[in-house]
Amino acid sequence: MSTTPIKLADAQVSARLEEHPEWSRENHALTRTFVFVDFDQAFVFMSKVAEIAKQMNHHPDWQNRYNKLTINLTTHDVDGISELDFEMMQKIDALLDC
Repeated sequence: MSTTPIKLADAQVSARLEEHPEWSRENHALTRTFVFVDFDQAFVFMSKVAEIAKQMNHHPDWQNRYNKLTINLTTHDVDGISELDFEMMQKIDALLDC
C-alpha cells in the first residue's frame, strides 16, 4: 500500500539542499542542469533516469537541448517538494558515479 507524499517545509528543503549544492530550488521544484559531451551521452543518461522514474512511479519534468539536460523534480500531488523528490535526486546523482 502506498502512502500519499507529504510536502516538505521550506526550511526542510533548504537544509537538505545544503548537502547537494549542484541542485537548487526553483519555484516548487528541485532543479539541476547536466552538461554532457554530446547528444548521445545525454540521451543515454535520460534513458537511465527514465528507468528510475518508472521504478519509483515518480516522473521528472525535463528539457533536453543537444548535450544539456535540465531536470526539475516536484511532487504534483502536493504542489511542492516531497521526500520522493530528494530520493529521486539522490538516485539521479548516483548515476554519475557509475
